[in-house]
Amino acid sequence: MRIHFIAIGGSAMHNLALALHNKGYQVTGSDDEIFEPARSRLAACGLLPEAEGWFPSRIGSELDAVILGMHAKEDNPELIKARELGLKIYSYPEFLYEQSRNKKRIVIGGSHGKTTITAMILHVLKDAGIDTDYMVGAQLEGFDVMVKLTEEAPFIVMEGDEYLTSSLDKRPKFHLYNPDIALISGIAWDHINVFPTFDHYIEQFREFIRLITPGGTLIWCEEDEILKRICPGSRKDISIISYSYPEYFIKEGITVITGNGKEFPLHIFGKHNLLNLNGARMICNTMDVTSETFYRSLMTFKGASNRLELIYSSPHITIFRDFAHAPSKVKATIEALKEQYPGRSLVACLELHTYSSLSREFMSHYAHSMDAAGQAAVYYSPHAVQLKKLAGITKDQVKDGFQRSDLEIFTDQSLLQKWLLEQKWDNKILLMMSSGDFDGMDLKKMAELTE
Repeated sequence: MRIHFIAIGGSAMHNLALALHNKGYQVTGSDDEIFEPARSRLAACGLLPEAEGWFPSRIGSELDAVILGMHAKEDNPELIKARELGLKIYSYPEFLYEQSRNKKRIVIGGSHGKTTITAMILHVLKDAGIDTDYMVGAQLEGFDVMVKLTEEAPFIVMEGDEYLTSSLDKRPKFHLYNPDIALISGIAWDHINVFPTFDHYIEQFREFIRLITPGGTLIWCEEDEILKRICPGSRKDISIISYSYPEYFIKEGITVITGNGKEFPLHIFGKHNLLNLNGARMICNTMDVTSETFYRSLMTFKGASNRLELIYSSPHITIFRDFAHAPSKVKATIEALKEQYPGRSLVACLELHTYSSLSREFMSHYAHSMDAAGQAAVYYSPHAVQLKKLAGITKDQVKDGFQRSDLEIFTDQSLLQKWLLEQKWDNKILLMMSSGDFDGMDLKKMAELTE
C-alpha cells in the first residue's frame, strides 16, 4: 500500500509511519516542522521529507490512503487536494482500528497512568514470549518503536488517549478503538479547552465503556471515586472487574511486592505505580499470564521514559523527572517520593505547560497539590500563555491557586536554574515535573554544577 502522512513529524504520527514502513508499505509524508527525535528516526528509514512545508503535488490518485495528524488544520493544502481527489483519509486512531479489526484489542484508558500501564503490559508480554502489536505513548527500554503493526500478532495493546482525533473528527481518540478488553485507571478533569465541564469529561469515559465489544471485559480502579459511580453495573453483557493495591512493603528504599508467600523487589515505586502495576496484572491475567510470572517479569521493569525517571544520582542530590502536569498526578508523584525516601528532603518543581494548567479558571484545582514537598517551585512561560491564546496569569494568581504561601514562582528559566543552583544540596531529592522540558533546561548538566 502507498500511504501519505500529513503532519508526519508528530510523536505518534512518525512512529506509525515507521511501523508501516517496517510492515512493507510505501510511506511518504509532509510537515511544516520536524524536531528530534522524529527527524533522525525518519531520516534513518529514508522517510524524512526533502523540505519542510505542505506540497499538494505530493498528493496523487496513486495513493491508497492519507493519514491526517492532529497538527494539520482543515485548510491544510495537502488535505484539500486529497479531498478533491476523493482519497481515503484516515485519522491516526481510525487507521489503527483498521489495522486491528481482526485482533483482540486491549485499550488502556484513564486520565493518568496510561503509558505506564501499557509499558508494564508490553514488558511482561515480551518476557513471556507472547506476540502482540502495540501503540504506546513513550519510548520504552527494549522496544525500538512506539508502534508495532503486523499481520501475525493476535493481540494489540493500545494506549487510549481521550484527546480529539483530528481537525476533521472531534471524537476522543479512544472512542474509535472498540476494545475487547478495556482498562480505566482513574478520572481527573483535564483538557478543559475541549471538555469545558467535568461532567462533559466524565461522559467521554461512559461512552468508552459503552463501546466495549459485547462479551468483552472492563477492568477499573476501585480507588477512584468517579469510577465507583460509573463502572459497577454499567453493562450487563461484559465482565466488570475492579483492582486496588497489591500487598507490598518498603525496605531500604526498595518497594517489594508480596504474593503467594514470595517477595518480588521492584525498581518502580509509589502508590500510584502500584495501582498501575495491579491494573497491568489484571490485563495480563486475561491473556493467560499468571500473577507470579507477571511479578517476576516486573522485577526488571524500570519504567517508561519521563515517568518518575531517575536521571541523576550522587551522595548530595538525586534528580527525578516526571511527566506529571494534572493536579492529581502532581500530588501523587510528590507523595510517592516522600514515602520511598522518608529521611530525605524533597524539592519539587512544576512547569505549567498545558492549556488546562495555564488557565486561570483551572488554577484552583492545584490547591495543596505540592504541600508534601519541603520546598516547592512553579515555572511558567508567559510566551506559552500567549501561544495558547489564554488570558495572562499573574504570580499572585498562581500562588492563590496552589494555596501555598512559600511557593516560589518563576517566569524566567534562567532565574529558576539560578535558584536551584543556590540551594544547599545535601542528601536532597529534586523532582522536576512537566509535560514539556522547562524550556530546554539541561537537568544533568545543572546537577553536575551542584556538585
